[in-house]
Amino acid sequence: MNKLPSTFINMMLSLTCITLVAAAALAGVYLLTQEQIEQQKREAENAARVAVLAGHEDGVAIETQADGFGGVIRLMVGFDPEGHILGYEVLEQTETPGLGTHIVEWFKNADKPGQNIIGREATGQFRVSKDGGDVDAITAATISSRAFLAAINDAYVQFKNMQGEQVEAWTGASTMTTITTESSDSLTVKEESHE
Repeated sequence: MNKLPSTFINMMLSLTCITLVAAAALAGVYLLTQEQIEQQKREAENAARVAVLAGHEDGVAIETQADGFGGVIRLMVGFDPEGHILGYEVLEQTETPGLGTHIVEWFKNADKPGQNIIGREATGQFRVSKDGGDVDAITAATISSRAFLAAINDAYVQFKNMQGEQVEAWTGASTMTTITTESSDSLTVKEESHE
């Protein structure tokens, strides 16, 4: 077999063919694994619901998320009927390894009441102490800590909304989010600046 001359067109054709084959292979693998990945995701969410309710049949599990330092932080948060936090599980996070990834356990440490939120009554006002709150942030991961607490506050807003109550929640930024239920079918969201 003769070797093709090394021309710009031949190189472009070769690269195009290689790219198409690689793209087709990636698409094929994605299609083959998509259903299994979705099934594993559903199983993880169900396991998280069970874990955050910790045997409390009258509790409510809420899925929530916020933007952290490395991307979206998705949580499952459990509340008892009075609004106390029963537990939380991190469903997804891409925070900095060794820093922001500590959100998985940091806020569950019963030996450190300044950082532990389990058992606390949720108010929608959780903030890190650096922002005037009473929750200790993860060392060198304040942005991740703020995002985590914003997600917890959002879960509380959803919880209270399910009960038909108006709640103001700290979002972790310089705004407060107020959610009011006007009827069971409509929801009004209003953001007010609190600089």
